[in-house]
Amino acid sequence: MSNSKLTPIKPGATGDLGAATRVLSYAADALNALSAALSNGLGADFTRALDTLQATKGRVIVSGMGKSGHIARKIAATLSSTGTPAHFVHPAEASHGDLGAIARHDSLLLLSWGGETSELGDLISYSRRFAIPLIGIAANPDSTLLQAADVKLLLPRAPEACPNGLAPTTSTTMMLALGDAIAVALMERKGFSPDDYRDFHPGGSLGRALIRVCDLMHGKNELPLVSPDAVMRDVIVKMTSGGKGFAGVVGVVDAGGKLVGIITDGDVRRHVERDLLDRKASDVMTASPRTVAPGMLAAEALGLMNNGTPKVTSLFVVEAEKPVGILTVHDCLRAGLG
Repeated sequence: MSNSKLTPIKPGATGDLGAATRVLSYAADALNALSAALSNGLGADFTRALDTLQATKGRVIVSGMGKSGHIARKIAATLSSTGTPAHFVHPAEASHGDLGAIARHDSLLLLSWGGETSELGDLISYSRRFAIPLIGIAANPDSTLLQAADVKLLLPRAPEACPNGLAPTTSTTMMLALGDAIAVALMERKGFSPDDYRDFHPGGSLGRALIRVCDLMHGKNELPLVSPDAVMRDVIVKMTSGGKGFAGVVGVVDAGGKLVGIITDGDVRRHVERDLLDRKASDVMTASPRTVAPGMLAAEALGLMNNGTPKVTSLFVVEAEKPVGILTVHDCLRAGLG
């Protein structure tokens, strides 16, 4: 933490806005300094840190004390959710048995602004004793932490926004930003995809937003399909016996298995005639129907159903023009879309 003193802000609207503006200004200046450092000497150490973390066969153990500990928890959570298994270990608890949570194939990422946090001592000693890779994040190059670290991520010095220059504000902002930079860079190195992200976030809006058609569709064995020459009395029986939540629609496929049309209950109503039951499917079907691909986001497919003309309640899923599934609006709603 910086020891610089700032004049306390007086209460009131102006004082409140002044404090807020100062905090944001200090944070912006600190992040600009951090970015500049990455373009210079810190950049090489940042790359070394990524090399170390990517090579870790176990987990990344992240730790820090006090406010740095809160930032360490967030970094561990971000790493874990983006493809790098990580775990937070409280440094005080580590000295009372939680060192057992650290294995020799793990790596350590320790945070301390001054680099002299006494509670980190046993973690540092343990890492040296068992040759566990240690990455240190601190602002003092001569500190115990950075002197012991295999990879030293030296933060630029910056004053805290606290009027007394004491409460961690600017310092923790830089630690958090650097942790996010590490996580994002590792994501890009590993080619972490939206599908990978969805696997780690199955709940909530994030998980729903990344659900794909193939996750919800009814499979090929459940499809109601007829040939173009099928007689309509048989087609109607097929339409009404779906029982899978998509009764009222059949797909029409040619001899090669390609989807050439669909027949819905609306098509049947539009062709009500005396000889309807004896007509062929090709006479009643809607040719070149709207379809979706298995990899399309389910939310996008739902939009096609709701916003198309006319609106529909189901879409065939095709690959190479052949039906491989069917998706209904009810499937999407059950998944929490819409």
